[in-house]
Amino acid sequence: MITSRDNDTLKLVRKLLGHRRHRDETGLFAVEGEDLVGAARDAGIEPVHLLVAGETVAPELLERLSTLAHPARAIGVYRRSDLPTAARDTCLALCRLADPGNVGTLVRTADAFGACVALSDGCADPLSPKALRASAGAIFRVPMIGWEDAPGRRVALVAHGGDPLADVDLRPPVTFLLGAERAGLPDEIVTNGYKATIGLPGAAESLNVAAAGAIALYEASRPGAA
Repeated sequence: MITSRDNDTLKLVRKLLGHRRHRDETGLFAVEGEDLVGAARDAGIEPVHLLVAGETVAPELLERLSTLAHPARAIGVYRRSDLPTAARDTCLALCRLADPGNVGTLVRTADAFGACVALSDGCADPLSPKALRASAGAIFRVPMIGWEDAPGRRVALVAHGGDPLADVDLRPPVTFLLGAERAGLPDEIVTNGYKATIGLPGAAESLNVAAAGAIALYEASRPGAA
């Protein structure tokens, strides 16, 4: 059992939880909580390190590591290369989303509809603690693919000026392009694909990007979507 705060594994976990640069350099990431560790196990993904309070590490040391309001009783370290990467026929392509919570929520939404996720440069890290919590374990099931590998027709979701989403051909393979809430999608991306807008009968001018992604995947999942 680990009883020293100077243990190398604890130092590694602290860096992985706190710094994207360290996650990128090592190809490793850490998840907090028994639910996320269980999701990895159910997906057949083995940890590089598994810290369990009272079993492999002193509970007070794990409490000091945790970023959660209620400290996790388990923390697992995993390889990015062990995550799924095979493309699916429906994809959410996320362009420069800054909020890791939105990224994690969209990964969870992709899981619900059997889609994959592509990330642009400058997007929030899907392996940050906040994104991992928002994904609710979906990170271990949803393929993460390269931006250029996004399949099929590209449909840019724009707040105004696009064809009604319900009128757009959404038969797979299809990729929905989603931009940051404040900046939206870059012009060069919008002009190179189809533009679709979700009609809003209420007073709000636009939707949260995670809500927009969920609606788009729902529309695409309906029988005869075209």
